[in-house]
Amino acid sequence: MNTVSNDKLDLFFGRRSIRVYAPGAIDEQTLSILLKAAMAAPSAMTKDPWRFVTVRNQAMLGRLAAALPGGKMLSTAAMAVVVCGDLDAALEQRLGYLLQDCSAAIENLLLCAHALGLGACWVGIHPSEDSARQVREMLSLPKAVLPIAAISLGWPGEQLEARTRFNPAYVHPERW
Repeated sequence: MNTVSNDKLDLFFGRRSIRVYAPGAIDEQTLSILLKAAMAAPSAMTKDPWRFVTVRNQAMLGRLAAALPGGKMLSTAAMAVVVCGDLDAALEQRLGYLLQDCSAAIENLLLCAHALGLGACWVGIHPSEDSARQVREMLSLPKAVLPIAAISLGWPGEQLEARTRFNPAYVHPERW
């Protein structure tokens, strides 16, 4: 990887999607730090429509894993944070703003997990109507609350190389 290496930048380039977890619980203080980092994200007009359901129950983690394509690692994670958005709280009650706000919170949560030595993986729920329906029922979500993603969390059971997917062909200075 051709990037400058320093502790601050390593936070970004070293963050990887971890799908294999070692045994070990995540304590309440660490969870609180993760959630505070998530809620430090920007949101449209500071509406903060994000809502979080924390899941530690192994049976529920297994149900989430079965319901979400690409979410098999949830069954072996120490826990999950299901990031949801309250459409009633979003700017102008618009889905687009809600998705941007929740995505910013998710990225903050992922970076914080990496900074704390945890492994994490973003498992999309939205826009799959079937996945959203199943998660909504499992977690008893209110009608206006949409499940956006499940973040698996645990102590890493794999080490992946730092990297970037930078591609200069994707950058268009000034105009397309």
